[in-house]
Amino acid sequence: MDATRSLKALLSNSTLPPKEARILLAYILEQHYQLPRSALMSRDDMVLNEEAQRAWQNLEARRMQGEPIAYVLGKKGFHNIELLVAPGVLIPRPETELLVDLALAQISRLPQIQGQSGPIQLLDLGTGSGAIVLAIASTAPEVSCTATDQSEDALLIAQENARLLGLSNRVKFAKGNWYEALDAQMRFDVIVSNPPYIANHDPHLIEGDLRFEPSSALTDFASGLTCLEAIISQADSYLKPGGFIAVEHGFDQSEAVVQLMGMAGLVDIEVHLDLAGHHRAASARKSRSDHS
Repeated sequence: MDATRSLKALLSNSTLPPKEARILLAYILEQHYQLPRSALMSRDDMVLNEEAQRAWQNLEARRMQGEPIAYVLGKKGFHNIELLVAPGVLIPRPETELLVDLALAQISRLPQIQGQSGPIQLLDLGTGSGAIVLAIASTAPEVSCTATDQSEDALLIAQENARLLGLSNRVKFAKGNWYEALDAQMRFDVIVSNPPYIANHDPHLIEGDLRFEPSSALTDFASGLTCLEAIISQADSYLKPGGFIAVEHGFDQSEAVVQLMGMAGLVDIEVHLDLAGHHRAASARKSRSDHS
């Protein structure tokens, strides 16, 4: 037995941070041996075969070059689901789960709020991998979902995620920029969006994982507010009376987003904090007295 190729040796000799090395080795165990993550401890003297060793070296090298772990593995957990991810889509973040929770809370209340009997209609603008809409659809089977994106690559990944999750018949995908992908007569009970909101010259765009993600999913190539403004300013036209909208934004954009919602004539405006205590989302409603 070559102890230098045991799980214990590979972990101790890796130049990656220990947590990252364990994630990648756990993936190797799952893919090549159908073993659980716990085998990293319970079978730490196990020696990888040649194929698994090459796979480990490849994954380790890709991560050492800075490639995000989600792209290296091709998957990412989000809320209650696991998603395929690739360089054509934004990597889902834990803070975005806040939008899912806000939407689900509203969905549970909408029949009482609006007294409606038909399916609740939900719209996800700029769906990317489909993370938000698919997490909602998997939890709330009574909801009819529509998701848009201007990226063909993103839509292909989102559609594949819907298929893998058994949700293809529950989510309709449409290609186009924000509301332009929709029929002008469509109206929704809930609109959610995590649009590009990083300003064009923000130094974070050339740091860490962001270097590998599609720029168009991160920045509006301007102030960081243009996509949010487009979504919020037109929301009244696509929401049913009393309908709810929630958007993710940057930690320093809360005041501006609240102002945009007020200018758009939305009511019941609220700000929401992420788990780190940062202002991360804002929500509002269309007035119930508007029956247009």
